[in-house]
Amino acid sequence: MLLKYSKALGLVVFVFLFAMCNQKSKNEAAKETILKGSLDIAVDETVKQIVDDQVAVFEGTYYDAKINVKSKSEAEVINDLLNQKTKVAIITRDLTDEEKARFEKNKINPRATPFAHDAIAFISNKNNNDTLIALKSVIDFMQGKSDSKIKGLVFDNPNSSTVRYMKNLAKVTEVPKSGVFSFKTNNEVIKFVSENDGMIGVIGVNWLYQPTPDMIETIKKINVLSVKGLNDNQYYNPTQDDLALGKYPLARDLFIINGQGYAGLGMGFASFIAGDIGQRIVLKSGLLPYKTPGRKLKIRNEIIKDKE
Repeated sequence: MLLKYSKALGLVVFVFLFAMCNQKSKNEAAKETILKGSLDIAVDETVKQIVDDQVAVFEGTYYDAKINVKSKSEAEVINDLLNQKTKVAIITRDLTDEEKARFEKNKINPRATPFAHDAIAFISNKNNNDTLIALKSVIDFMQGKSDSKIKGLVFDNPNSSTVRYMKNLAKVTEVPKSGVFSFKTNNEVIKFVSENDGMIGVIGVNWLYQPTPDMIETIKKINVLSVKGLNDNQYYNPTQDDLALGKYPLARDLFIINGQGYAGLGMGFASFIAGDIGQRIVLKSGLLPYKTPGRKLKIRNEIIKDKE
C-alpha cells in the first residue's frame, strides 16, 4: 500500500514539475516576439564584426529588441547550440546531418538561413615583397611535406572555423606540430604577422575590411595575399568581385542557425539580415551579400532641364 502511494505521489510531482516548466517556456515565448524581447546569440569570432553591424541597425530600428552577441570559437558555438545553452548562432557553415539529428531528438527543426559570402584570407608582413601564394603550398605545409615553401602558419584558435576549414581542405586530422602558431583572436594573428617576417596568417577577411579602431595602424603593416587555387593558374583576391565570380578558392558562406522552436526574436533577426536592409549592410561591410539588394529606378517620361 505504501509503495503504491509513493508511486502515485511521485507521478503527481513529475506532472506538476513538467507543467511548471512548460508554463515557464510558454511565458518566456509570450514575452518575446519576432521584434521584441531579449536574445543571446553565439557568434563565430571570425565574423563578429559584420554581426555587430547587423545588431546595431536592428536594435536601432526595433527599440524593444535587445540582442547580446557572444563571440566564441566555432567549436564552442556549435557545442552551445547542440546543448541548448544558446538557441541562435551564426557560423560559417550549415549544420551537419548528425547535428540536425541532435535537434530532432528534442523535436526542434533548426532553420539555417544563409546571408553572406565570406572568405578566409592569407596575410603576410609588409616586408615580404611577394604578395602571391599558391594554395597547394599551404596544403603541402598542412600535410607536413618538407618541400613546402611556407615558413610558418598562424591561426587564431585551435578550435576555430579557419583551422577546421584548412584541415578539411588538406584532408588532415591534425595540424603540424612545428611551424604552426595559434592565439585566441584574429586581431592577435594580425598583430603577430605584422611583427614577424615570413609568417602567413590565416584569418576571416571580415577583420580586414572592418578593423577595430586599435588595429587600423597594424593593418597597414600587412599584405593581403592573392591566392592561386588548386586547379587554376590565376591568382585571385578575397574581394566582392572575385567572390561573386566564384574565383576565390577560399570562399565560404555565413549562416544564422535558429533553434528556438517558436516565432521569437531569432526568427525576426534572421529575416532582417537576410532581407533588403541586412543585405545592404553586408554589401557595405566588404563581404558579398547572399542576395543582391534591389535597386529602384525612377523612369521619367520627359527630360527636365535644369534651370539656368
